[in-house]
Amino acid sequence: MRVGILYSRIRKDEKLLLNELRERGHEVEKIDVRKERFGLESTTAAVDDLDIVVDRCLSTSRSLYATRFIDSYGVPVVNSPETGDICADKAKNSLALAEADIPTPATEVAFTKDAALEAIEEFGYPCVLKPVTGSWGRLMAKIDSRNAAEAILEHKETLGHYEHKVFYVQEFVDKPGRDIRVLAVDGEPVAAMTRSSDHWLTNAAKGGETKSFDLDERATELVEKASAAVGGGMLGVDLMEVGVDPDTDPAETSADDYTVHEVNHTVEFKALDSATDVDVPARVVDWLEAKAVELAEGDGSEESEEASA
Repeated sequence: MRVGILYSRIRKDEKLLLNELRERGHEVEKIDVRKERFGLESTTAAVDDLDIVVDRCLSTSRSLYATRFIDSYGVPVVNSPETGDICADKAKNSLALAEADIPTPATEVAFTKDAALEAIEEFGYPCVLKPVTGSWGRLMAKIDSRNAAEAILEHKETLGHYEHKVFYVQEFVDKPGRDIRVLAVDGEPVAAMTRSSDHWLTNAAKGGETKSFDLDERATELVEKASAAVGGGMLGVDLMEVGVDPDTDPAETSADDYTVHEVNHTVEFKALDSATDVDVPARVVDWLEAKAVELAEGDGSEESEEASA
């Protein structure tokens, strides 16, 4: 199998993936998107003979545009640009989850400071204000008072970029000091972990403590549905437990249900690989091998149908 890896920086995640691919004898074409050009009919990147391309771009904009161009050349790419477009935008993400009847935090979007303040007041305090694009918990604010809301909204309004004019307001979910990250491939969970912290943000990138987590039937069902809602692929599905007393050790009780607050399309997995007994890179490459075969067979069946017609 000839695999292309789209990247702008090789992190530990990409090293784990590259090592696993090479140990299995697969040919790897590393494609640094910072050095390539993408035209309407062709690209300087060596993609013509690749069986599959894996998007590992750190930058959201590079990810979305590079995958769109590569897809236009007829080269299989995961995750698809359609999935990336939904997952990279929190508002589109929330809409996709809600339209699939997946429990997700109550959310409103406003386009002016005054309208956003009205939404915040209706949600009540605390609530959460997030940028529509971004990762690692950056630029997220837990708003505890009207004074804080006015200050943060004014700050965002003066930042200039059009995305800061989209005010994404969400209810504050009183989770039990942790959330759950699940790596899934086309809806099938590979591994899961909790991310715990005394801070309201529990992201591993923010220093959250990670620990392996066993998914129950309900969580597994929601991961599958959330994956399908955004178009499938290799995804990080983030869940929060609801119905758990935040003053009780979550290890000693069980959630009444879960809410899915986000699905990530260029998911990092180094923390998950360290936190669980699962060989995450091996499972990812298993999926890539099967996906390449599936896509190749799909192309062949379409050609056969056209020939018979």
